[in-house]
Amino acid sequence: MRNGRIASLLAAGAAATFVSALTPATTFAGPQASVAKDPLRQYAQQKPRWQRCDAQSPATFQCAILKVPLDYSDPSGKKIDIAISRLKASSAKERRGVLLLNPGGPGGPGLHMPVAPESKFPEEVKRRYDLIGFDPRGVGQSSPVSCGLTDDEKNDERPYKAETFAKDVKWARTVADKCRAKAGDMLPHLTTRNTARDMDVIRAVLGEKKISYLGYSYGTYLGAVYTQMFPQRTDRFVLDSAADPTRIWRGMFQTMAEGTVPAFTRWSAWTAERHTTYKLGNTPAEVRKTFWDLIARAGRKPIDSGGKLLTGDAIRAELRATFFHVQAAAERVAELKKAAEGKKPAPSGSPERAPSPVPPAFARAVPSDNDAASAWAVMCADTRTSWPDAPEQYRRDAIRDKARYPLYGDFASNIKPCAFWKQGSEPATTVNNKVSALILQNEWDPLTPLAGGRRMHRALHGSRMVTVAGGEGHGVYALTNSCADKSATAYLITGRLPAKDLTCQTPTEPAPPGMHNRF
Repeated sequence: MRNGRIASLLAAGAAATFVSALTPATTFAGPQASVAKDPLRQYAQQKPRWQRCDAQSPATFQCAILKVPLDYSDPSGKKIDIAISRLKASSAKERRGVLLLNPGGPGGPGLHMPVAPESKFPEEVKRRYDLIGFDPRGVGQSSPVSCGLTDDEKNDERPYKAETFAKDVKWARTVADKCRAKAGDMLPHLTTRNTARDMDVIRAVLGEKKISYLGYSYGTYLGAVYTQMFPQRTDRFVLDSAADPTRIWRGMFQTMAEGTVPAFTRWSAWTAERHTTYKLGNTPAEVRKTFWDLIARAGRKPIDSGGKLLTGDAIRAELRATFFHVQAAAERVAELKKAAEGKKPAPSGSPERAPSPVPPAFARAVPSDNDAASAWAVMCADTRTSWPDAPEQYRRDAIRDKARYPLYGDFASNIKPCAFWKQGSEPATTVNNKVSALILQNEWDPLTPLAGGRRMHRALHGSRMVTVAGGEGHGVYALTNSCADKSATAYLITGRLPAKDLTCQTPTEPAPPGMHNRF
């Protein structure tokens, strides 16, 4: 097991000479060191060509493109782009350094996070930090990966059914084969460890000895991996809605299924107490029966919900995360019940959001399947050995988990493209160190359940955790006006963690749609 003192960039396949290469230019031992002796110096010494990102954002919001090696064990080989952005600290006198931002994913673009309207960063934080956004390797404007997937191939919400399992196996194999055919040279290197190395290139290029960091969801795992690989370059790290580092990646799907069970139980009780409003049952048992009867009915004849026909499986997939928001779930189930009874339903869905503005300097068109392709690339290459090879193992697991976790267990454990993926470039990271970090967690998080956040806390021995009791939704800091914001802001400003783990309670609103990707 690796510890928090692991040498920088010392990893499987990485040369020991890399250790000195990613330090700020001002700390280099000698300016005459050759590229041959210090192969990453060329990346650390890049001079960003900053320019305004786009006309819709503030003029002070700047973007640039950096180069990094596709394969850090071959730094003189193929190079890829990393798109970065910067919103400078508003006070030169109070400035502390840089705060790197990651929205989650894997596959989530973060270039516009410093100015994203859903992110309400406190002014005292913006005074002290340059906010640094970036698209991780293979994502968005950072050499985006594509597999040429169709809309149906991008759909991974596949419930287990004996009669469709062979089709699901074919889908998983097709996705893996298409990715390998179109992007096989990139796939082994689209890993969390390499993204962490890219973050350290960003740090070096910006001339910083350390970085601070705010990562959401998958971004918490990325941040934790950085602390493991670069402990001496870690300043103030806030990990919001933490992934379980012991269950990356197949286990993350399964934790969502597991976490839905207590959420559904809570929702049933809450809804029963409001029977006069929702008319779904006077007791939790009656509410549950109403729901499962609805699922069975939709399984026999799909329900017309605002012009969209929903099967029972489609309703299970849609409502899994909604049950963590008790009022929203009660309203939706009541609406579906009325639709099943032939009453006119309200239009389903929500208006499409306008896409994030693309900086004119970064005119690369992002492939339509980049979200799915980059997500599978990371999830499969990070931990290929944790995904079974045999389709029959997925069948058995899906049958077992549908019985254990009927809302989503079969979706979570059914076969995925990783079953047919090639091995990544190196083993996954074991997170186990004493680096300082602050973990924020809603009690009712549908994507990274509370139990996983607690395991992240145990893996980071120098961390403190703030739990929002009753908090619903995925994402806390600068998104929901949560009671946890005060602790996070104080930590970023002073560097002092809470003296002990905290639990606070506050009404929260769910994180805005689109802030996070898969996890």
